[in-house]
Amino acid sequence: MSVDTAQQQVPVSGGRLPLGVYLLAFSLFAMGSAEFLLAGVLPEIADDLKISLSSAGALISTFAIGVVIGGPPFAIMTLRWPRRTTLVTTQAVFAAAVTIGLLTNSYTVLLATRFVCGLAYAGYWAVAAVTAIGLVTPDRTARASGVVVSGLSLAMIAGGPAGALLSHFTGWRGGFWGVVALTAAGALLSLLAMPATSTGQEPSVRRELHAMRRPQLWVVYAVTILSTAAYMISFNYLAAFLTDITGVPGVWVPAVLALFGIGAFAGLSIGGRIADRRPSQALLAGALGISASSVLLAILGRHALAVIPLVLLLGIAGFVLNPAIYGRVFAIASTAPTLAGATTVSAFQLGISLVPALAGVALNAGAGITSVTWIGAGLAAGIVPIVLLDRAFSRRRSRMTVNGLSSPG
Repeated sequence: MSVDTAQQQVPVSGGRLPLGVYLLAFSLFAMGSAEFLLAGVLPEIADDLKISLSSAGALISTFAIGVVIGGPPFAIMTLRWPRRTTLVTTQAVFAAAVTIGLLTNSYTVLLATRFVCGLAYAGYWAVAAVTAIGLVTPDRTARASGVVVSGLSLAMIAGGPAGALLSHFTGWRGGFWGVVALTAAGALLSLLAMPATSTGQEPSVRRELHAMRRPQLWVVYAVTILSTAAYMISFNYLAAFLTDITGVPGVWVPAVLALFGIGAFAGLSIGGRIADRRPSQALLAGALGISASSVLLAILGRHALAVIPLVLLLGIAGFVLNPAIYGRVFAIASTAPTLAGATTVSAFQLGISLVPALAGVALNAGAGITSVTWIGAGLAAGIVPIVLLDRAFSRRRSRMTVNGLSSPG
């Protein structure tokens, strides 16, 4: 007897993706905006709470720690819950934690709420990805995953900056109240509009843990960490690169950064359409694109006419991998996707968290700002042999399976 007695959603094939996939993306956008908003209001938080800027910066690190370590345990804890229940609960916990942080003047309490937000965010992201693939047929899983992840890219290029702008006029809490409102709306819409999806079979912790023993999963996680760090290290320092190296006037920097976001959406769209059939090619194209655009940024950084299209290319290449990453994870762990999906979230966040450390080593050693693009190129280049090796093993395993099926007896 299945623990989840909710009516299972019949996957939709052909035509447009179901509305539920876009609702998942909206909620991820709402919650993800809190992550990218914080960096824009750190000085205001430091002044308001009478703490140092470095202490305020710890709020970012604490959130990241919550995401990295929280996803897999949360996935196990909620494994037997109906997915709609998990989606609504994680959004409710996230909104409540943000609200508590906004109502306090205690740095310690705010720090604790940021950690809880990270846990809830990781839990939502992991279950949202699994829910999305349950709403579509197997040949569209990468595309559906790409749409969900697009909510995060929208949070990075629009939600965070918009929240920071709102906070500029209302105080640092204003943008976060907007996040609370959007997250609450997402939770309500999930409760009303999301199908009460079930897992389709009895949830099993043992099966989930057994799936994690597959080496191919960890190959994909390595690609996730490397690729995320590769494009994020250039993006995080792009504003300084544009002003110091390219000579772009400060007023035009946001417009150039927006090109990265446009490229990200294009990359997700392209990747979602090819990753279901050619995941290795999508991964290789993304890795080579990140590496090439990063190298060219370093070489041609003083020429604005070259830099502007390269920023667009970096966005495309960086995000064309994401649907393929999720597609591979859910193909490898198709019978136990929840923990595998949660670990993917942790891998993404770990890649982001590595950026300050990697860039700090170079910059503190006296290297110029162009050094970060060289680091990004090197990280992306490291993906290529990993993907080629994984593809070779996959083909060998497929041949062995075919030979085993065709052999007599």
